[in-house]
Amino acid sequence: MSERNALLRRIRIWLAVFVVCLVLSGLTAFPLVHELHWTQSLLHNTPLGDWLPGLSAWIDRVRDGLDSADADYPFLLYGTDWLAFAHLVIAVAFYGVVRDPVRNVWVVEFGMIACAGIVPLALICGPVRGIPLWWSVIDMSFGVFGVIPLYVVRRKIKVLEGTGVPAPA
Repeated sequence: MSERNALLRRIRIWLAVFVVCLVLSGLTAFPLVHELHWTQSLLHNTPLGDWLPGLSAWIDRVRDGLDSADADYPFLLYGTDWLAFAHLVIAVAFYGVVRDPVRNVWVVEFGMIACAGIVPLALICGPVRGIPLWWSVIDMSFGVFGVIPLYVVRRKIKVLEGTGVPAPA
């Protein structure tokens, strides 16, 4: 296997990891009510709830809110459907990077900017919406951890660009 092909393979593996995580993150936004019931059951029926009482109380509060919204105002949950859809659409954009990494490096850079944007969003909107700081830190971790594979991919794309060999058609 040529050095270029090996580099392309590594780029595609890192992209696959990122895209799978992005898709899974998006898909979990659809069944929120069911997920919260499952999570609450897990916390109340295992020692986890005793070990993490703050988390257990927060999940109880969020589940109560989602149950109320689902029963009385189900259209509010339509917003999380759009959130899920946005994750899936963004994931599709990375197909261009798989096809031609050098030409579509901008998609990776866009993803890195989006990851960076998670931090101020969580820090500003979290307190406004009554989200505990520790939960905002969890939200921010998506951006922090999400940027890692994208940074690796961007570095590898720049190496690939330096080879001067055109991408396959």
